[in-house]
Amino acid sequence: MAAPWTTPAAVRESAGKKVAGWLSGYVAGAEFDPVRFPIRGPAAAELGGRYDEARRWAADWDRAARGPLRVEYKKVGGRSFGTNDIPAAAWLDSYDHAWEATGSRAHARALAAMAERTRSAHPALLPWLARRPLKALDLADSWDRLLAVTGWVLARDTAGFYLRQVDIPGVDTKFIGRHRGVLAELLDLVLPPWRVNATGDGFEERYGFLRKPGYVRFRCSVPVAGFTELSVRADELTAPPPGTRRAFIIENEITYLAFPLPAQAIVIYGSGYAAGQFGPLAWLADLDLVYWGDIDTHGLAILSRVRHRFPHARSILMDEATLLAHRSQWGNEPDPTSAALTHLTAAERSLYHSLRNGTFGERLRLEQEFISFASVTAAVR
Repeated sequence: MAAPWTTPAAVRESAGKKVAGWLSGYVAGAEFDPVRFPIRGPAAAELGGRYDEARRWAADWDRAARGPLRVEYKKVGGRSFGTNDIPAAAWLDSYDHAWEATGSRAHARALAAMAERTRSAHPALLPWLARRPLKALDLADSWDRLLAVTGWVLARDTAGFYLRQVDIPGVDTKFIGRHRGVLAELLDLVLPPWRVNATGDGFEERYGFLRKPGYVRFRCSVPVAGFTELSVRADELTAPPPGTRRAFIIENEITYLAFPLPAQAIVIYGSGYAAGQFGPLAWLADLDLVYWGDIDTHGLAILSRVRHRFPHARSILMDEATLLAHRSQWGNEPDPTSAALTHLTAAERSLYHSLRNGTFGERLRLEQEFISFASVTAAVR
């Protein structure tokens, strides 16, 4: 079957795919480069058998040639019908014609207005508008607030500020959170290099804001100022309680509370992957450090993460013997990980592979609160 003849609608559809590029050039002030769209029409041999169809097709193009498309014609000859001029290509010669052909005039006007306001506020952001015009249009309702946030950060030393202190009408921490990706792109364009911490962890650290502090919750065998349990900022816990020689990190809260704490020891509530917050506690490197989590792929992943920071850390009750001794308490891990864990012992690595491969059962999990308390007491002792 021969390919269909090109219609004005098909050309407009092809033009629609070029709108983003035209908007980019329009914002950047580039001259419009006329675009030619080839038209496939009837060959001379088709005119006889499809004359009425060809006449309707040509009439559609006659109407389209009134604008905004400019139609280029070619001659097609035949013995039966003589020589005929038929459309060979359609042209768009200007931005105005392009907007009309694609129904993009409102978008072009909106983008031009955004560019004008940007030129007045932060001209350095004009290249961003030219590079991402469709994204900019999606943000049209928020653009003035995004410019305001950018200006607020540019005008201040943000050290000592939380995002909550960005005081702009219509802007709150949720607004900044929703748009932090775009704001990062904008701020990188306007801030001097020394204001951007390229290796910072997250938006706040990258632009000098204070981050929500991490907290460490722990119980201690010897009361501190009369308290047997405390929750303190991790960056302020610069030393362990006096006399502490051993630290246990426990993943589950109720197990943490019930944990049989030996003398000269503290037990820290790990709260799953929050165990990564213990990096600032450099003094853990000087203690006998023990981690205990669930026997599942994520529990071993957390252990690997703790040991990455503290290589001397050891585990308890995270072995094959403990797993097999508690068959009646086995459960299923909802979303196992298959990450490469590089900080496990040979025995732990073997257990991890068994869990991943389903050696004892698919997606097997033994949560630490289901391990008999006698086993816990014996392990601690």
